Amino acid sequence: MSPPVFSACSPRADRRQWLRGLAATALASGALKAAPAHGITLRFSHVVAEETPKGLAANRFKLLLEQRSGGRIQVLIYPDAQLYGDHDEMQALQLGAVDLLAPSLSKFGRIGFPEFELFDLPFLFEEVADVRRITQGPLGKRLLARLSQQGLVGLGYFDNGFKQMSANRPLLAPADFVGLRMRVQASRVIAAQMRALGARPVTLAFSETRRALASGVVDGTENPVSNFWTQRMHEVQTDLSLTEHGYLGYAVVTNQRFWMSLAKSDRALIGQALREALAFGNLIADTQNDKALAALRAAGTTRIHTLTDGQRVRLAHAVEPVHQALANRIGLQWMDELRQALNQRLSG
Repeated sequence: MSPPVFSACSPRADRRQWLRGLAATALASGALKAAPAHGITLRFSHVVAEETPKGLAANRFKLLLEQRSGGRIQVLIYPDAQLYGDHDEMQALQLGAVDLLAPSLSKFGRIGFPEFELFDLPFLFEEVADVRRITQGPLGKRLLARLSQQGLVGLGYFDNGFKQMSANRPLLAPADFVGLRMRVQASRVIAAQMRALGARPVTLAFSETRRALASGVVDGTENPVSNFWTQRMHEVQTDLSLTEHGYLGYAVVTNQRFWMSLAKSDRALIGQALREALAFGNLIADTQNDKALAALRAAGTTRIHTLTDGQRVRLAHAVEPVHQALANRIGLQWMDELRQALNQRLSG
């Protein structure tokens, strides 16, 4: 069955119609009838490749849940933005066109939760353990709880590690960024970071990034190495600089109406399988990035640059104003709690 076609007279209204039409089409498709009688089918959409930490964690969740439910609960996974991309996946979830998403934490800022953009602040976290002090502590739990204001349920966090900078030249100092068009997620913090370095931020969906790099629409981008490798960006970028300037993490979310429609026992079963899958994803995030870096070195198509301590300090100094400029948008209370949680590392 083909998705319905709508006129272009009202883009916003037509977008909602289109998403509703896709939801109806998906429900009528043979794929969703594959679940046994009285069974449940979860549609899980994400925008990255299956070989990334996110993709592998999603597949582990599918395996665990289907085994433990005896096949009564099935999970259909749609990687690589096959169903929805960065610009429409949240709306699709709210409309019931999909059941589970794993968006990057940046994406919650544009739907009314700028406090999630604290994870985007450059050179904030020194190691993943710092991130876990937030995501696994009271602050992380309160952040997820706030999603109920938009009809969402936050089910957990997981990592994709730290981001690196790429372009067709080394990016080792602020002067190297001047004049470059750098692809970013829809995050005011990340956009401000690029402007502080002298680059021009260009917001694009992740699924459009490689094509934009190949065609020269943008000059460079930031990504964990696993995303850079699995999206074949090494074929269109000559240089990758290991800046480790920012963290990329995700939250798994579902539609509140859908979640509450499930039996309590099924919610418990899904929640346990998901927690184990996210723990697995966190465990392999560094490994997958290390494997991707080794594959990049073996491919030999991209020069890989390791920054000195002095070079990282100069980049960090250049983006310091971003922390002050965005504090009010993120929320001073959230920033204070964040600093307190990070200071536990120094005092503990």
